[in-house]
Amino acid sequence: MRISSKGRLALLLAAALPLTALAQSFPTKPITFIVPFAAGSATDQIGRAIGQGVTEQTGQAVVIENKPGASAMIGAAAGARAAPDGYTVLITTNTTHAANEHLYKTLTYHPVKDFAPISLLGKGGQIMVVNPESPAKTVADFLAQAKQSPGKLSFGSGSSSSRIAGELLQQMAGVQLLHVPYKSNPLAVTDLLGGQINMMITDTATGLPQVKSGKLRALGVTGTARSPLAPDVPTIAESGVPGYEMGYWFAAYAPAGTPPDVVKRLNELLVKATKTKPAQQFYAQTGTDAATSTPDELAAFQQAESKKWGDIIKKAGIQPE
Repeated sequence: MRISSKGRLALLLAAALPLTALAQSFPTKPITFIVPFAAGSATDQIGRAIGQGVTEQTGQAVVIENKPGASAMIGAAAGARAAPDGYTVLITTNTTHAANEHLYKTLTYHPVKDFAPISLLGKGGQIMVVNPESPAKTVADFLAQAKQSPGKLSFGSGSSSSRIAGELLQQMAGVQLLHVPYKSNPLAVTDLLGGQINMMITDTATGLPQVKSGKLRALGVTGTARSPLAPDVPTIAESGVPGYEMGYWFAAYAPAGTPPDVVKRLNELLVKATKTKPAQQFYAQTGTDAATSTPDELAAFQQAESKKWGDIIKKAGIQPE
């Protein structure tokens, strides 16, 4: 039996209705945000802020599930394996989706094939901090100390952004430091407070509160300009390492196979959430720039960032583990 063109159109429309209806009613139950870093990290903070914004719009709870470890691979893999129904979203950074593929020979997930991009959520800079008892009062002081004792001073990192910031500093300043990895930046900060490591370059959301409370000393920021939240802290570039710059970004991804209409709905919810009070407070308090995108724009941005991070890692002479 032949089906007329009108009949075929009707069948196509009928097939599309369930997805459209699903997207229009979505969500009908709580959404889980998987954060591949520890509670208290910048990614955790923005995840909670965005989650509040989604709840305000939908009336549905957003559950934060922290899964730190293995350079965020544990959480990323969990996000990739989740049911592709829109009810699990990975809130992550360039660590999992631009840097890890160049830092490790084997990943437990594929940063492109295993995910459906939703939206960028923000971009930020980092801050170089030391224990207040450190003899280093400036970036130049720390570098001079490092040159006197090659390989003796240590730096901690709990994310690829933090690690590569330290690696880039070594490369550009001509010093040799001992790298100490952590599951997340807050854990590295704890050891820095305790004197177990000498320095770290961490996101401002994690480091700046410690600086303002007097628990850590800020030596420099990684951006091309001083942070409005810490105008007295010079850039690392103006402190003796010309051209130094390093930042990071946040983004949201759904598991691959999530229906396009549901991804579109998630994009709408998350973009609107960046404009709500909780998110705006996060941006203002941490010096993070709000940044959103369409799913296609995030895919293109991720591709460009992967190349950029790959070039930095290769130039720094870091061999994949």
